Amino acid sequence: MTTPIKVAWFVVVLAAGLGVGFGIGSVFGEGRTVAEGSHAAKEVNPGRSASFEASGLPGGLMISRGGYTLAMARSTAPSGDDVPVTFTITGPDGDPLTAYDVEHDKRLHLIAVRRDFTGFQHVHPVLSSDGTWATELDLTAGQWRVFADFKARDAKALTLGADLAVAGSYRPETGVGEMRAAHLGDYTVTLDGKLVAGADTELTLRVERDGQPVTDLQPYLGAYGHLVALRSGDLAYLHVHPDGTPADSRTQPGPNVVFHAAVPSVGTYQIFFDFKHRGVVRTAAFAASTSRTASAPVPESSGDSDNGHHHH
Repeated sequence: MTTPIKVAWFVVVLAAGLGVGFGIGSVFGEGRTVAEGSHAAKEVNPGRSASFEASGLPGGLMISRGGYTLAMARSTAPSGDDVPVTFTITGPDGDPLTAYDVEHDKRLHLIAVRRDFTGFQHVHPVLSSDGTWATELDLTAGQWRVFADFKARDAKALTLGADLAVAGSYRPETGVGEMRAAHLGDYTVTLDGKLVAGADTELTLRVERDGQPVTDLQPYLGAYGHLVALRSGDLAYLHVHPDGTPADSRTQPGPNVVFHAAVPSVGTYQIFFDFKHRGVVRTAAFAASTSRTASAPVPESSGDSDNGHHHH
């Protein structure tokens, strides 16, 4: 077993109208099926893990940090499918950044989620020569948060966050309790394992199709699965890499994909598991609550980097 991998937390504040009491049990229903190559295909950066920043502040909370600023072209957007979204990352000199390091096959990862935990998307915008990033998102009315995860050349990795208000009337979704099984058409995915605040824990995602274990999962950005979790109450965000990779000659392509997570607090977490099978990326959603608090809490300060990113 590899050393348990720490998590990356990007904390944002919920809109006042939503409050902090949302459960996140069945908000996402059965999940969404996305064809490979679609702009809405969602995945997590494999191999990256992170702890809290040296200052104790989480990444993603601010639009500007370390001299870099996430500048949305517009702070509002219409609702609908394939809504164009553009933005720039300005550097310390005030000019749009054009030089990025490629990390996990991409120069920038954009995550979007409505503040009631619906509509989760992870996309990869296209960069123009003038430093403008462009993508499309499927947006429903409500308050959204977007996160830009990137590494400027010769700089430290950062995650910046900004709000996006989508026009229209809406009713915030609420969830119910724990949800440990997700059904996506012929597929059933189950979550096993307990989250313990302040301790590394093992989570196992098991994929079955028509009641039979799936043993031929396909690599997706270098992994057999990717995990994202959002904490109820403040949208604290984490992603982790599975235990093992397709290239290590020991990790099996299903039906089980094992992760290690270290959640920093008691709470309920909406968990998204992305996997690829037969050329299609699917996302299964779950909800899990911490069972107890370990005696040694997860440290909220680390001097590893400005945003706490490590690479393995």
